[in-house]
Parts: sequence; C-alpha cells; structure tokens
Amino acid sequence: MNGLSTALIVIGLFLVGGIISFVRQQMPKSMIILLSIGAVMCLAAGVMRLEVWS
Repeated sequence: MNGLSTALIVIGLFLVGGIISFVRQQMPKSMIILLSIGAVMCLAAGVMRLEVWS
C-alpha cells in the first residue's frame, strides 16, 4: 500500500462521513449525490491503486 492509495481511501472515507452528516442535517439531495459521487470515485481509485492486485 503506497501513500497515494492510502490518501485516496482516507479522503473517500472522510467524504462518506460527510454524506452521513449531510443526510442527518437534511441537506439538499443534489449536494448529497455530488458528495457520494466524489466518495465513490476516491474509494475506487484508492482500491484500484493498491499493490495487492499484481
């Protein structure tokens, strides 16, 4: 596991926490969807960059 994949996974998990917070505060759905897309992209990029696949 290198530094960039770790950073991407941590940022993705931080964004997931933001999603949970936004849902509890009943923020607009468009903000939650945008945050969800960013979280999924960060987590997917972090997992794909892991060195366990090769």
